[in-house]
This record gives sequence, C-alpha cells and structure tokens, in this order.
Amino acid sequence: MEPLITLVVVTLVILALGAAGVKRVRTWPVALRGGVAAMFVLTGTVHFVGMREELINMVPPFMPYPGFIVTLTGVLELAGAIGLLWRPTVIWAAGGLSLLLICMFPANVYYALSGMATDAHQALFPRTLMQIVFLSATLAIMIYSLRHRTVRR
Repeated sequence: MEPLITLVVVTLVILALGAAGVKRVRTWPVALRGGVAAMFVLTGTVHFVGMREELINMVPPFMPYPGFIVTLTGVLELAGAIGLLWRPTVIWAAGGLSLLLICMFPANVYYALSGMATDAHQALFPRTLMQIVFLSATLAIMIYSLRHRTVRR
C-alpha cells in the first residue's frame, strides 16, 4: 500500500506546485514522472533494507537465486527511477519499468496465494489492482514521451 500512497501523494504535490506557478512542473506527465520515480525509489530501497528477507521469500520457488533476483530488481527499480527524471532516458526508463512490473507480477501472485500475505491489501485482487495502476502509470509516461519527443541537435 505504501508504494501506491507514495505515487499518489508525490504526484499530487507536484501538480499542486505546478498550479502554484512552478513552471517546470506544470504538466501532468512531469508530475506523474515524479510520483512514479518516488515510488520506485521507495520500492527499490526496500530491496536492500527493511523488507529484503520478505522480498526474497516472495520469489517463487521455481526461480533460482532469489537473493540475486531481489538485488537485481532493486537496482533496476532505482535506475529506472533516476531514468524517469532525466528527459533523454524517460522513454527507456518507463518502458523498462513497465517490463519489470510485468516480470515481477508472478512473485506478487505467489506471495498472495502462498499464505504469506496477512493483510487484506496484500490479497491477490488488491495487489493486482495496484500493479495495474503502476503499469498504467509507466505506460502513460512512455506513450506520452514517445508522442511528444523532439529531435535535439
């Protein structure tokens, strides 16, 4: 639930700053990029501190080297977050994070169905809805950036 809250709150704060006159953050894509970046900084960080063991346990048993997988996905989430904030890499970062969300979805299903999920928001349906929101956000950023890219010389 914390990633969703982070995404929504940071996006709204950036939108409010834009409405208050901060020109660089006036558009919704900029606000959404900031919200998604903040969310992935949060989720990427917990791959290394706080929830590392829980994340390792979320990796389905058929996948080898769960510790390595958690480290790799954490690094990719942090790199993607940085990439969303640098205009030349926005498309690649948003596309990569979209693929990452799709690839990590089986771990969410395994976690929800294995009995490890104890809170109502950790059940399969709420987790799936959150993943759809996250994927929609990364795809919206990618599609908007593809449609509005300019060739710089």
